[in-house]
Order: sequence, then structure tokens, then C-alpha cells
Amino acid sequence: MTEDLGSAQGGAPATATAQWVADTLRDRIVKGIYPPGSRIVERTISAELNVSRTPVREALKLIAADGLIVISRNKGAQVVQYSPQEALALFDVIASLESLAAERLVESIDAQTLDLLEEMHDRMMTYYKIGSHDDYFDTNSEIHDFIIECCGNAIVAETHRKLMARARRGRFLAIMQPNRLTEAVSEHDELMEALRTKDAERAAKVWRRHLLHTGETVAALL
Repeated sequence: MTEDLGSAQGGAPATATAQWVADTLRDRIVKGIYPPGSRIVERTISAELNVSRTPVREALKLIAADGLIVISRNKGAQVVQYSPQEALALFDVIASLESLAAERLVESIDAQTLDLLEEMHDRMMTYYKIGSHDDYFDTNSEIHDFIIECCGNAIVAETHRKLMARARRGRFLAIMQPNRLTEAVSEHDELMEALRTKDAERAAKVWRRHLLHTGETVAALL
């Protein structure tokens, strides 16, 4: 029997292992390792990640709840594909949430928080310049999530977390388009300037435009 990773790492509960497996599967779906329509086979994941099938089963339920897969008796777990219309609707809501978060952050931002954002932005720009798309995307996501986390509104943060499980795949697709990537970098620069000058209205506008442009790109690709 395959050893449960939780036990191998000092007796961590199965739920912690399931969460780790779920995070791994989410990342693979986002980055296209598991494309829409592909099957995620429980026994294959169990063997590959060196965990028992119980946490894998739990992990599949977690990502099904996120809307990333559907689980059926006949086909097992399959990665879902959403339509262009769904992409536009999804990013319309996300744009509203993230623009509100940017506006609220500017209203309360302190020097330490701005310094952290400057560091993340500089790191993201380095990855952009050297063409490291995976690292660029991960740091880009870190910036978006940090703004949500620091906006001071727990309802915005919780709602955003649920929606982004489905939206991250679209965001990754969008940055693979050279024209959109260049445009997105410019929008990130604009946001940083709004943060530095504490211009809440400008921050909200540029961040809403940024997310709407992403949604339009995703819809066009679909």
C-alpha cells in the first residue's frame, strides 16, 4: 500500500495531505498540464504523489467544489471548460472585487506594505524581462492576492478566493499572449504609480481595466 505522505512527514492529518494534493492539482490545471476535458485518475495521482487514495479522493472533492472538475460515476474526474460568455461574466465580477480592493488599499496603505508591493513588482518585472512565464505568473498572482488580503474587507477576500479557483487558468492563458502580456505589465506599472501617489480613484480604475482586459483576452481565446 502506498504510504500516506502525512504519516511520512510526522503524522500530519489526512486533511492536510488532501489540501496539499488539491493545491498540486489546482496548479496543474491552471498551467494546462491537465487541459479541459482531461481525466484525473485517482490511482495515478496516488502513485505519482506517493500518497494513499483517501487524501486524493478528498482533494478531488475540494477542487470539484471550486468548479475546476466534475466527478461522475462513469467518467470519474474531468477538468471542466467554461465558455467565452462565462469567462466575461466571471472576470466582470472579479474586476469589481479587485478594483474595490485596490481602492481600499490605497486609502490605508503604509510604507511597509508599499515596500512589499515594490519588491514583488520588481521581482515580477525581472521574470518578465527574462521570459520566465511560470515565475512571472506566480509572482503576478502573489501581487493580486496580496492586494486582496490587505484591503481590509474579509467579505471581498472570501468571495475572491472562491472565484479565483476558476479564473486562474484563464489568467495563465492570457499572459501567454505577447500583446496582452505587454499590456498587463503596463497596467501593473500604472497601479504601482497610483499606490505611490495614494491616488485611490486611479488605482480602482486601472485595476478594473486590467481585469476586464484579461477577461476579454480569455473569452477571445475560448
